[in-house]
Amino acid sequence: MNFLSHAFLAGNDPALIVGGVIGDWIKGPLPGALPADLARGVALHRAIDGFAETHPAFCRSRGRVSAGRRRYAGVLVDIFYDHLLARDWALYHPETLDSYCANVYREIACRLDDIPESARYALELMAREDWLQSYGEIEGIADVLARMSRRARRPNPLEGGEWEFQADPEGFAGDFQAWLHDAQRHVEHWAALSSSR
Repeated sequence: MNFLSHAFLAGNDPALIVGGVIGDWIKGPLPGALPADLARGVALHRAIDGFAETHPAFCRSRGRVSAGRRRYAGVLVDIFYDHLLARDWALYHPETLDSYCANVYREIACRLDDIPESARYALELMAREDWLQSYGEIEGIADVLARMSRRARRPNPLEGGEWEFQADPEGFAGDFQAWLHDAQRHVEHWAALSSSR
């Protein structure tokens, strides 16, 4: 769900960026039906997700979510972290968020034929509705949580989940900064290991 964070952490490699963004739609062993370069981006996506699951700051953020939404804490924290990255983008990247997002959408559009058909509609919708940039506003994350809640097969408390963030924005922000710093180091380590294989 944290598409912007995955794109950002992928650095400047277009295939890693596209693979990072599409990772939630790709199941099963890699490369599967994907070209090798996109499969590597999905592998990075999975490595970041695995790293986040046990990182102390990410775990602290999950613990900030109230008991009524705790089952969905990981999804909420993913979205809150994308909100913080978009909101404070100028602290992390020299390019404007608007320009960066437009480039990500362009890279995805160039690779649509290599992406499973089941993911294409959502990716086209992402670009059309500018999901990545919309995360910078509370209203944007409220909208995505409401849409996710309606699409889910089972009743869930995702709608209104932005209030969890608003109850402790400084706490989530501190966790995010600690996590992002360590995630960047983790990606550097992953890239060094994967390129030596």
